[in-house]
Amino acid sequence: MVEEKMGWKTKWTIEKFKDPDGKIESALHAGIPMEKVIEDNSDAHFGHEIIDGNVALNEGLQLCMTLITGAGGTAYSQANTYVGVGESATGEGPTDTGLLGSTKTYKACEAGYPTRVGQVITWRGIFGSADANIAWNEYTVVNAATDAGTNLNRKTSSKGTKASGETWTLDVAITLS
Repeated sequence: MVEEKMGWKTKWTIEKFKDPDGKIESALHAGIPMEKVIEDNSDAHFGHEIIDGNVALNEGLQLCMTLITGAGGTAYSQANTYVGVGESATGEGPTDTGLLGSTKTYKACEAGYPTRVGQVITWRGIFGSADANIAWNEYTVVNAATDAGTNLNRKTSSKGTKASGETWTLDVAITLS
């Protein structure tokens, strides 16, 4: 008997920089590759966090099926997608419909994202000095500027509290196999 399975593997990457003058945020928005930004600002780079896994949300999976069948819906494209962070530490579940915290921030998907290489799709959000200065405990990809859109996934993992004068980035890479 042949068994059919679809794999979904998610890797969240957070890069943290001291950035009181906003030059790192500007370099990232200008499309300077992350590796170069880290190399050129090694004294300001103070954190590299990896989070594996997530829960694909029912609402996001249902939208993916709608998009595959051409029945409409809003795609998770650069024009529509936001990367969100919040402060709730409540564990994720498939029936979640977004971030659960009372304080949350959504950043538009960075220009040039999402990228697709083979079966890997990556979204990037850049959170500058005034953005998401909260405890980073929960994460999502959503096709609108708020949870009113359709959230693709959600993950909870405490990764510290972002402060003013810092730029943090959040990359979300999903591999389908």
